Amino acid sequence: MKSSPEAPQGCIGQRVDLIDTPSLVIDLDAMERNIARMADFARKHQVRWRPHAKLHKSAEIALQLEKAGARGHCVQKVAEAEALAAGGVVNLYISNEVLAATKLLRVARLAAQLAARGGRLALAVDSEEGIARLAEAMAVAGSDAGIDVFVEIDVGQGRCGVPPGPEAVVLAHAVARHARLRFAGLQAYHGRAQHLRGAAERRDAIAEVVRSAAHTRALIEAAGLPVPLVTGSGTGTLVHEAASGVYGELQAGSFLFMDADYARNERDPAQPAFEHALFVKTQVISARATHAVCDAGHKSHAIDSGLPLVHGLPPERALRYANGGDEHGILHPDGPKARLPALGRMLWLVPGHCDPTVNLYDHMIGVRGGLAHGVVERIIRVDARGALT
Repeated sequence: MKSSPEAPQGCIGQRVDLIDTPSLVIDLDAMERNIARMADFARKHQVRWRPHAKLHKSAEIALQLEKAGARGHCVQKVAEAEALAAGGVVNLYISNEVLAATKLLRVARLAAQLAARGGRLALAVDSEEGIARLAEAMAVAGSDAGIDVFVEIDVGQGRCGVPPGPEAVVLAHAVARHARLRFAGLQAYHGRAQHLRGAAERRDAIAEVVRSAAHTRALIEAAGLPVPLVTGSGTGTLVHEAASGVYGELQAGSFLFMDADYARNERDPAQPAFEHALFVKTQVISARATHAVCDAGHKSHAIDSGLPLVHGLPPERALRYANGGDEHGILHPDGPKARLPALGRMLWLVPGHCDPTVNLYDHMIGVRGGLAHGVVERIIRVDARGALT
């Protein structure tokens, strides 16, 4: 894995052009505009927002989002929750199934720790076995603090979760039978819908999701158990869940940075105009007649959602990034007036997928004043880097 260049604190106040390469850089002005737009959107639609911290993996950023109005954070792993809790985040939701006894004991102990600090921990479940094991771990931990439990329904992701309908009713009542478990509602997230390219495609996909979630909620309530909350959604579809009247909480996280994959989506006019805010700074280290080579290869950015985009060039002078291996990127002209960049030129790449890109770095460099003339204002530690358990 690729760490950021050395001496992170030592570069505060440094000009952008002096940042070493490759480095992971946040445009703080763009990020804060994204935060303000998300907070305003949630406020206008009267929904809570609990952004997913697997994007940034930083307690510092999580606390900044909470100050702007976020109601806690989602994570996917127990270790991510522990890392953020150590950094002062006390309202956390592990929006994933946990089954191993050792991990569940960590969950139970963390629930007690957060409750003692005035916070809450939540966990998703999709089996009676998982519920029983969680209840046992809470009993072993010996805390009466309790834990919020969401029953996950599979609304199209094809991953975890029971089918919407009667099976979820059984699980909700299984949760309610345990004194230390609080049935908190339904987890209903359709991840694949986030990346459907057409705005109409995403709208139609989420319409079916909303019907499934509403039907399941009605069945549980008809069986005598209140459903406090339906939670889910992502950056690609949040306008639809927010307008549904069914979802009370949005889990969108990528709005904060906006990667190249999200840039390929047709924007819904109702969605806030989120900007790219996360970049890999790179330098041209070799120049040939047919191509140029930069020093940001696959060790500096994730490629599971495609290759990065070269940022900041007008369309007629666009450059195309091509696979150059672990340590190199190959740059080709991609516009009618494009020219190969000169040896030594600094360029900015928008990663294909932010979340795993962040996980490659120990720190992110926060720049104020733009990518052209800004200065380094903050060094943000990636607290949950490699937190996979």
